[in-house]
Formats: sequence, C-alpha cells, structure tokens
Amino acid sequence: MQPKTLGEFVIEKQHEFPYSTGELSNLLNSIRLAAKVVNHYVNKAGLTDILGATGISNVQAEEQQKLDALANKLFIDALINREIVCGIASEEETDYISVSGMNKDNTNKYVVLIDPLDGSSNIDVNVSVGTIFSIYRRISPVGTPVTLEDFLQPGRNQVAAGYVIYGTSTMLVYTTGHGVNGFTLNPALGVFYLSHPNMKYPSKGKIYSINEGNYVHFPTGIKKYIKYCQEEKDDRPCTSRYIGSLVSDFHRNMIKGGVYLYPPTSKHPNGKLRLLYECNPMAFLAEQAGGKASDGYRNILDIKPEELHQRVPFYTGTTEMVDKIEEFIQIYD
Repeated sequence: MQPKTLGEFVIEKQHEFPYSTGELSNLLNSIRLAAKVVNHYVNKAGLTDILGATGISNVQAEEQQKLDALANKLFIDALINREIVCGIASEEETDYISVSGMNKDNTNKYVVLIDPLDGSSNIDVNVSVGTIFSIYRRISPVGTPVTLEDFLQPGRNQVAAGYVIYGTSTMLVYTTGHGVNGFTLNPALGVFYLSHPNMKYPSKGKIYSINEGNYVHFPTGIKKYIKYCQEEKDDRPCTSRYIGSLVSDFHRNMIKGGVYLYPPTSKHPNGKLRLLYECNPMAFLAEQAGGKASDGYRNILDIKPEELHQRVPFYTGTTEMVDKIEEFIQIYD
C-alpha cells in the first residue's frame, strides 16, 4: 500500500483546526515547496558556486554562508508570493517583515519564524544541514499590519513547528500539537511520503550531544553532568555524538534516545541558540514526541521572549536526561 503524501496528510488533519479556513494547510505546503528547492541546491553543492561565505555578516555578527542567503530568499519568496502569511521573521534578517500585496487588508492569520539553513557551515564538508520553522497565529487585530508582539509570543502559543533535514535522505518533520510525523522525499517524484508516523523518544537515552571542545568554559553543573555520563555505572557510560547541526543532532536523538546540550559559556553567557528560531520550535517537537526542553531552570515553551534574536541556554531530548541536567544545574550552579 502506497504511504500517504504530505499533502494528503495535511488535508486529512485539517479537522484538528476548527478555526482554520485552509490557510495553515497552504502555509505548510509552501514550506514543503521551498524545502524541495533548497534541497535541490544543497545536492548541487560543489558543482555550482554556492559554497563558502558571502563576505557579509548577519544580524548575529556571524559570517553568512552563500547557502544561508539563498535559502533565506527562497523561503521568504515562497511565503510572500503565495500571500498566506501576514509576517515573517528570519534568523538572517535584522527585523521582521510585514507582508502585504494583493491582500491589502492583512487578513492573513499567521506569522512564520524561520532559520533557513541551520548548520550551514557544514555544507562545505557534505554534512547534514536543515531548516527550522515555527508558526503562530497573530495576536494583533486582523486587518492591521503585524507588530513585534505577534512574533514575541511564548513557545506554548505555536500552532505548528518543524524542520527539514537535508541528509542521506531529505525529511520534513513537523507537529501541529497532535504528535510528530516525519515525511521522506522521493527525489524521483519530488513527493514527500509519510515514513515516520507518530515519532516518539525512547523512554531511555544513551547519547549526549555537546561540543566538548568548550568544556573549560562550561558551568560547573554541566561539567559534572558530562562526567556523570562518562561513568561506568548502572546503564552508563553514555555515548558522545555531536554533529554541530542542531537539526541533525536533534533528529538522531529523537530516534535513538538522547539529549542535546548548548549551555551558557564564558563567551556566550546567555547561550548561543536563538529562542524564537531554534529553541521554541524544537521544544514544541520534543514535547510532542514525549521529550522535554529546558534552559536549565524553566521549560523553554514557558519563556516570554523579549527580543527577536534573543539567545537562551538549551537542553532538549529524552525527559529523564533533561531532568538529570536540571538536577545538576540546581545543585552546582
């Protein structure tokens, strides 16, 4: 029996949104189409002039890769041209974009926040990268331009979130608050098929993912947790696996069971990952898959954002492992 396509699945699940008029389905389809185009360029890396840096720094003062800029344009264009969102915020843009056009009255309900190409520095060495997206219903009055407050909503308000991973196969994984489902792209047909229904974290995890090269800069609680993972005791030692692409590390840990850590450091006292573009969508996915996400003290989804490019410490994965990290932080920090 042929598995469901992503389009069929989205339409089938529309009943879960009694207030929806099809906008959310169209929005997810736009992301799907843009992801296929980005996948095409990622697969051509090395054959065309899209590798390396642009020579320009983004709003985070980080060197922007050529594929960062390309993916950013592709997703923004796809969302604007189909006129199904009223606002877009991107990790690569300084400010949010208020969308208008044929729909002059701004009657669209949704805003999208996106990290167009997570882990883009890995492209040059042919390592998996991804796209992360987050969708909210606007809180400003319909018929008016979007405001900053439409984007600065707690993660609990997300109506959908997901990621695309461009790896040995290309997958789109998303949630609308009713579980997590993964779809694999058939490149011959250009169609995403349901391949990973109802994704869940294993109850026990054996993998911890952290850049241990920064060990000397970590807080004491995180250093203690790493040593705990390395002990030969009970069901330990754990296995250390770190790719350096949040999407890739998260995807593996959700399937295999594990935890991802990006703690504060002496160089980045607030952490390095962005609350709105990376942490909130991944936290929503983690919780829907039976896992957990925390900044060490609070559930990520309960944090009220204060700015578009806010950074936070981030720990996400198997619930038991995240709980243990919080325990070490509370004891030592």
